[in-house]
Amino acid sequence: MRLSPAMLEALQEVHRNAAAAPYGAKGAVYAAACQRLGISPPTLHRYLKETTLKPPRKRRSDAGVSALPLEQAQKLSLVLMEAFRANDKKISSIPLALTRLRKNEPGFGEWIDVSSGEVRLLGASACARALRQHGLHPEQLRRASPAQPLRSLHGNDVWQIDASISTLFYVPEFGAADMSPAVFYKNKPENFEKIKRQRLTRIVITDHCSGAIFVHYVPGGESIANMAEAFLRAIQPRPGQMMHGVPFHLMMDPGSGFAGAFKNLLLRLQCTPVVNEAGNPRAKGQVENAHNLVECDFESGFKYTAVPSIDWINEQAGEWMRYFNSVAVHGRHGKTRYAKWMEITANQLRLVDAVVARELLLHDHKTPKVDGELCVRFAGKRWSVKAVPGVMVGEKIKVTFNPFNPASAYVLESDAEGHELLIEIPEVLQDENGFAEGAALIGREFKSPADTRADTNRKLIERLATGTDTDEAAAAARKAKVLPMGGTFQPYAHHKDVPDAAMLPRRGTELAPNLSTTRAPARVLTLFEVAAELARRGVAMSADRNALVRQWFPDGVPDDQVDQLQARLSARAGLRVVAGGGA
Repeated sequence: MRLSPAMLEALQEVHRNAAAAPYGAKGAVYAAACQRLGISPPTLHRYLKETTLKPPRKRRSDAGVSALPLEQAQKLSLVLMEAFRANDKKISSIPLALTRLRKNEPGFGEWIDVSSGEVRLLGASACARALRQHGLHPEQLRRASPAQPLRSLHGNDVWQIDASISTLFYVPEFGAADMSPAVFYKNKPENFEKIKRQRLTRIVITDHCSGAIFVHYVPGGESIANMAEAFLRAIQPRPGQMMHGVPFHLMMDPGSGFAGAFKNLLLRLQCTPVVNEAGNPRAKGQVENAHNLVECDFESGFKYTAVPSIDWINEQAGEWMRYFNSVAVHGRHGKTRYAKWMEITANQLRLVDAVVARELLLHDHKTPKVDGELCVRFAGKRWSVKAVPGVMVGEKIKVTFNPFNPASAYVLESDAEGHELLIEIPEVLQDENGFAEGAALIGREFKSPADTRADTNRKLIERLATGTDTDEAAAAARKAKVLPMGGTFQPYAHHKDVPDAAMLPRRGTELAPNLSTTRAPARVLTLFEVAAELARRGVAMSADRNALVRQWFPDGVPDDQVDQLQARLSARAGLRVVAGGGA
């Protein structure tokens, strides 16, 4: 109701009369005004409230002052904060915390009434107010810390990757199936265990600048292989998809696949991994929000259709990505995600061959040996390593592919902090005769290769050995047969440093000779060997004598009986002569 000017003036007069009335007389002023104006007391007070300004209430003299000291407030806050479980459930209250503290510390939370001098205990509400005044209330401490805004420079500058296991579907042999709450819930963990390898895992990648979303589904849980597979698919051009190429930075959770082959893949692709701090999902909040977008905008359609396989899901996900990234306008930059991504320049879009990328993932670097021309053999080609600092002939170096330029390779080195460095090396090309391009032309060119680290150190040692300052002087000193180190080095000086204990005499034991001997068994000579020996001794051997030897020694003649055999044969010959004469 709109008040008339006369009513407004009358209400102002009532307000002035009530303010000037002595203590206890305001009621009569209000009653007379109600009778004069013809309104009820509630209406009068409502009109007065709407048409007059009240002075602010006087601040209490003890406002902002707490009877609970800061030290006690900190202890109370500690007890309350420790009463929160990992699932954010509170298992203690302020009254219970006060009871426990007062039992352990008598006098905790006491205050003295100045008017009466009485010692009283602070109540739970007073302690709660004190905690808020000190900024120690659990509700204050459990709030999130301020977030630092993050930015990226252009498309493919920063990607974020994250994996999430779908809480709605799993993939048995006959196709995707809904996870009914009546079967899969927290009190039936054995049901989750049965389908552990059939869970549907969603891997989402977002481009931080444009907000473009890439999603890929895999069976099972989060693993290095699944993360790498999704990343390799995302960097390759796809029909109808704009977002592709190798990002300059990749943000991920700690332990989410940043290890082993996937880590090597990122380093070889010159993609800097950015691992956010554990327990800080806000660092990559964009990809976390993208999971919600995919689940609500895409996966919600699973309820209305039969889902035959993961391949079918990924096909539908490709169509959804093309639609969503091309139609939905992003609130930050006011464009569609693909329209913003298309602002990328040629230098910012780094393309890599799919075969080479998988080779970097599946195979580690090689370690060929540097040959005499400062070249190495890798992947069936020769590569020049002359520009690699510290390279030496005969040493092994680490070589891998250059995914962005097939005409060059990378040498892997480490800096002082242990970070991997990639040094590009060119391929050694050949002319039509099979010679290396750039080789010195005989009789017309003279090219001296730069000194390697071994050459530099070798010349340094020569100068130290000859006591000279130049390589020429060192060579002249060697030609003059100058002794190394000026002849002051004594190579046998250490021979005099023999400990005295090592030269102490020792008592020995007299050696008693062993007189017992064992005669070696006689060697048995063959009939041929015996005949040869007898002939050498002057015994004329004949067929008859050979027959006698065979008759007397059918198994051979021991060498110690040859003398007896010789005497026997000689005696028999003499007897035959005598017998012949008697006849």
